[in-house]
Amino acid sequence: MQEFIPLISEVGFPIIITLYLLHRIAAKLDNIVQSIQNLPYQMKESEYQDRKIM
Repeated sequence: MQEFIPLISEVGFPIIITLYLLHRIAAKLDNIVQSIQNLPYQMKESEYQDRKIM
């Protein structure tokens, strides 16, 4: 058990930073995925609007 305490103190900070950054990236990736999934609907709506104007 005494061997693990220095290991945790040395590696703990990078692990916390990594988890924080992964959490932030995951939230942004969710937004990107949602935007990509909505893109076909937005393109169809835009195409419909273009035809309506002509």
